[in-house]
Amino acid sequence: MDFNTALTFFLTFFVFAASPGPDNLTILSKTVANGPAHGIAYGVGVVCSIFLFVILAVVGFNAVAQYMNENLRFIQYVGAIYLIYMGVMMWRSKPHIEPRVMRGGLIRLFFTGFFLNISNPKMPIFYLALLPGVLGIRPFTIADTLELLLIITLVEVIVVGGHVFLGHKAKHPFADPKKISAMNRGAGALMVGAGVLVASR
Repeated sequence: MDFNTALTFFLTFFVFAASPGPDNLTILSKTVANGPAHGIAYGVGVVCSIFLFVILAVVGFNAVAQYMNENLRFIQYVGAIYLIYMGVMMWRSKPHIEPRVMRGGLIRLFFTGFFLNISNPKMPIFYLALLPGVLGIRPFTIADTLELLLIITLVEVIVVGGHVFLGHKAKHPFADPKKISAMNRGAGALMVGAGVLVASR
């Protein structure tokens, strides 16, 4: 994977991962309520679910690539449209986001973060939409997959670590709705831009 491709995926995934949502607010609120270890435990569960989604998306995309051969450009455009759609939804989303209410120790928080994201039907669609735009319309190799997982790890260390740090310093777990709305619109605009970039590659 060349530098420009890796950077494109890094920026697009960072926008997606850092956008306001139940997971990030849960990490923040659990850190405020119970300490950094609880926020990290939930965040690690979320990251592990992302790893699984990416691996399954790569396997699925490679299977489709073998079947469709030269018609993969269609998948790339469908993925671009979906990313643009997600950007519009982010822009229009309501600023009132509630954290997920849960109790339990670190292991339970880990599995809660993992299984809640595994059960989200939007997650695999996102990765199937994003991956063709990252590496184009060629099949993925094991090296490609490992590089993607490494980039995801780096992004999530920044995002989860940032929310844990803010939660550890904050007195209140909930952000100002006006700030959340502004972040949603900024993330939405960047996601639309990512969709346009994917379509043009």
